[in-house]
Amino acid sequence: MAESGSETAAGAKPKRKPIVWLGIFLISHSFFFSVVFSAAGVVALLLLPVLAKNTYISENALMPGSAASMLSDQEVAEASRLVSDLTSSNSKPLCSAIGSQRILAQHMSNLGAEVSFHKFHSQRNQFHSLHFFSSPDSGRVEQNVSGSMHGVNTVGIIRAPRGDGKEAIVFVTPFNSVKVNPNEAFSLGITYSVFSLLNRVPWLAKDVIWLVADSQFGEYAAVSAWLRDYHTPVFSGLGTLDAEMCTENNNLYGMNENLSTGRAIYDGFKRAGTMAAALVIKVADQSEQFEDGLSIYAEASNGQMPNLDLINVVNYLAVHRQGLRVKVEKFWSILGMKWLNTLGEIFESLGHFARSLNPDWKFVIPATDYIEGSATLASSLYNQALGVPTGPHGAFRDYQVDAITLEISPKFSLLDNIARRNDLLLRSDRLIEGVIRSVNNLLEKFHQSFFLYLLTSPGKFVSVGVYMIAFALLVAPLPLVAASLYVDASNSDSSVKKEKPSPSAIITRESWK
Repeated sequence: MAESGSETAAGAKPKRKPIVWLGIFLISHSFFFSVVFSAAGVVALLLLPVLAKNTYISENALMPGSAASMLSDQEVAEASRLVSDLTSSNSKPLCSAIGSQRILAQHMSNLGAEVSFHKFHSQRNQFHSLHFFSSPDSGRVEQNVSGSMHGVNTVGIIRAPRGDGKEAIVFVTPFNSVKVNPNEAFSLGITYSVFSLLNRVPWLAKDVIWLVADSQFGEYAAVSAWLRDYHTPVFSGLGTLDAEMCTENNNLYGMNENLSTGRAIYDGFKRAGTMAAALVIKVADQSEQFEDGLSIYAEASNGQMPNLDLINVVNYLAVHRQGLRVKVEKFWSILGMKWLNTLGEIFESLGHFARSLNPDWKFVIPATDYIEGSATLASSLYNQALGVPTGPHGAFRDYQVDAITLEISPKFSLLDNIARRNDLLLRSDRLIEGVIRSVNNLLEKFHQSFFLYLLTSPGKFVSVGVYMIAFALLVAPLPLVAASLYVDASNSDSSVKKEKPSPSAIITRESWK
C-alpha cells in the first residue's frame, strides 16, 4: 500500500499557477485577443477628446494676473520708434544687415543692458533626432568653415536688482538681419518694450536675457548654437579665429567705439544664471479670423513637452486679461471628415443619455468640440511621435529648460493702421509682462504640473495616465503574436526531432520553461 501511494505521488503532475493558465489561454487564442485588444485600443483612442480635462495651474506661486500691468504708452512709443528705425534701415542697400544690428545694439545699450554679439557657423543639419542623447558639444562646427557662412546673434542682458545672478528668463526673437521683415520688426518692438520696462521695475528677481537670433540660416540653428556655447564654455580663441577668417563681419565689433551713448559692447560671451523659462516671440501674417490670435507651439525634440503650467499661464493671461484667441496646432484636413462628425454626434448623444442616468457624469461634449479636439489631438500625437521640434523653442528642452513659442496673429495689416498696431503692441506686451511676473515668482524650476500630456485645445489636455490605456491596448497584441509564433516554432522543431508528424501545434507546459 505504501509503495503504490508513493508511485501515485511521484507520477502526479504539479499544479499550474493561474498566471500560467492565463498565459497559455491567451497565446492559444492570440488571433482573437489581438483583434479584441486592437479594437478596444482604437475605441479608447477615439474617446480621448471626450476624456480630456480642463487645464489648471498647479503651482500656487505663479499667481497669474494678480498684479496690475506697469506698461505705459511710453514703452509703446519707444517700441514703435524701433520698428520704424528697423524698417527704414531695410531700404538702405549698403550694409543693411550691419545697420539693423547696430540699431538693435544701440537701443539695448541705451537701456543700460549688457550687449554682446555671438558669432556662429551655419550647420547643414540643424537638428538630429538623437541629439537629446548626445553631448551638448557634439554639434560644434569645425573651424574650416568659410567666412560667408557666419551668423551673428545680438544678446542683451539685464541684471535683476533683487537677484543674485543665479537664475534667468530668456526672450528669443528670430530676426533676419539681411532682409528685415515687417512682422519680425514688430516682434522686436514687442520684446523691446517689455525689455525696457524690466530694466526699471523693482520686483525683478531673475536676470533677463534677450536673444535676437540671426535667422538667415534658420531659427533653430541660431538658438541652438547660442545655447551650446552658453552651456559649454570655450576657453580657446574661437572668436579670434572667426574674426581673422571673416573680415566682412568685423564691422560689427567696430560699433563699440561708434555708439553715441558711450556704453561698451562686450566682445566676450556674456552669461547669466540658470534658465528658468524661455519665450520665443514671433508675429505671423494677418489672421484669417475676425480677432487677434495667439498660437502656442510647445513640441520639442523626441516628443518632449514643457511643463503644462507654462502653457496654462499664457492661456489664462491671453484669454482672461488681453482678450486674445488662443490656438494650438491642428490637422485641418480632419475637420471635414464626415465619419468624424457622425462619431461626434454619437458621443454627444451618449453623453446626454449618461447624464440623464446620473447628473454627476459629465461626459457631454458637443460634436463641434469633439471634431476640433480630435484634430488638435492628432496634431499633438503626430508632432510628439515624429520627434522634430515645432520651433526654435525645441533647442531649450535639450537643456531641460521649459520653453514655448508665442506667435501673434493680428487681424489687420501692420502697415495700414498705426493705432491698431499700437493697441496690439500694448496687449502683447502686457501678456508677456504677466508671464514674466509669474515666472519671476518661482522659487524653483517648473515641476508641479505634467510633462507628459496631449493637448486637445489650449484649455484641455489628456494626461499620461489616460492615453497610456489606449497605447497599452494597441501594443498588447504584439507580445501575444510573438509568443504564439515562438510556441509554433518550438513545437515544429520538436516534432522534426522525434520524426513524428504533428497535425497541429499543441501548447505544453514544457514550452513555458
